[in-house]
Amino acid sequence: MNIGIDIDGVLTDIDKFILEYGSKLCIEEKWPLEIKIGEYEETRTFNWTEEQAEKFWNKYLVYYAKKYHPRIFAQEVIEKLKEEGHHICIITARDESGMPQEDYGKMQEYTKKWLDENKIKYDKLIFAGDDKKLEQCIENEIDVMIEDSPKNIQNISSKVPVIKFYCHYNKDINNENIMTAYSWYQIYQIIQEKNK
Repeated sequence: MNIGIDIDGVLTDIDKFILEYGSKLCIEEKWPLEIKIGEYEETRTFNWTEEQAEKFWNKYLVYYAKKYHPRIFAQEVIEKLKEEGHHICIITARDESGMPQEDYGKMQEYTKKWLDENKIKYDKLIFAGDDKKLEQCIENEIDVMIEDSPKNIQNISSKVPVIKFYCHYNKDINNENIMTAYSWYQIYQIIQEKNK
């Protein structure tokens, strides 16, 4: 099978990262700390302005891209899938948004290095904007896409089966072409069943 895998929210728990580091920034900056669970955008999670969100990403995005740990068992499951002959295509919407000036233009480099350092094996890495993910799935003949973004899940599942990595912000996104997983080993099980 050709398996598409998103990075942020799938290989990493970006929701937890934003909650933890966003709370820290609120305390450091003496901003009101209001957390609204179930929102995809950090501006809505913390009731931030765009300027506050930009300050957050300018401060923490390089650390996140270079050092933040992958989800538990992501590397292990992907390695098993590769050993079983599946083709792994990482399709990410990562771009330079939020990068501090001194690191601008380095997101692809940081991402490749992070994948390598965390021993996440893949056959192809595609940097595509959110609005290009479906197009990339079709072009690369993806049999199933693993995704967390509500918008991307809805868009991609109109043509390609999606394994939704469950997060608070995507719990209400469902249709007959969406399967829900709560862990990487559940993703493994779903793929095994689909591949029979």
